[in-house]
Amino acid sequence: MIPTELMRQVHRLRILTGRVVNEVFAGEYESAFKGRGMEFAEVREYQPGDEVRTIDWNVTARAGTPFVKQFVEERELTVMLVVDLSSSGRFGSVGRLKNELAAEVCAVLAFAATKSNDRVGLLIFTAQVELYIPPRKGIRHVLRVIRELLSFEPRAAQTDIPGALDYLAKVLKRRAVVFLVSDFIATDFHRPLRRVSRRHDLIAVTIEDRRERELPDVGLIELEDTETGETLLIDTRSARVRDEYETSARREAEQLHSDLRRIGADSIALSTGTSYVQDLVRFFHTRERRR
Repeated sequence: MIPTELMRQVHRLRILTGRVVNEVFAGEYESAFKGRGMEFAEVREYQPGDEVRTIDWNVTARAGTPFVKQFVEERELTVMLVVDLSSSGRFGSVGRLKNELAAEVCAVLAFAATKSNDRVGLLIFTAQVELYIPPRKGIRHVLRVIRELLSFEPRAAQTDIPGALDYLAKVLKRRAVVFLVSDFIATDFHRPLRRVSRRHDLIAVTIEDRRERELPDVGLIELEDTETGETLLIDTRSARVRDEYETSARREAEQLHSDLRRIGADSIALSTGTSYVQDLVRFFHTRERRR
């Protein structure tokens, strides 16, 4: 039996995100993602003007004459939501927690995908893969995905992005649009990100809170790392301390953005204190223009 309060949460989120999908993202999702996937159809003999990169060298060697691969546009996509629910997501200084924002954004993406008749899957991870739901179609399936995002209680506290991506590579055989939703407070994930981006359409969705970028002037405060339990006492009355904190956070964010761009992954940064709608619309428009 599904708890009544959870059903209410799912219902509220369905109404909220459904309105966003219908009124704001009408056509945005399809324009940004449809037609980006290509599926192998057949081979045919090479003709002058064909792209050399499309030559099928195995068939060419067997036939003794050049053959090229032909592809057709995939009409149905697979959308994978790979969501970090480690303990650092249980933080939020304005309005909601980072994990709550992650769930809402994933709901928007899932509803947009199912409205376009695409398959949606979910992978929840922390220091381990906690839950995997294979991609499927339909509103009932999407509602199950949303229920899990709202109610799931992780067993571990820390973050292992490489482990999650390695697992994804094993279970996801077809090319997919992969939304990796995390605060990226982790290390050593650049190489597995590059591997995933070579095979799939990878979008890194960074979830952040303004207090992770700037400190208020409120005197002595104790900061705790929710994943390791380590604490640090900081005197926020010092302008130098606040400036150093802000500078360090800005450099980390810029470095992450630079690394993702070099890897070949798209990225979008969302904050708990602001509306994500315009950020998503802007992101979709950017992808559409690039096409």
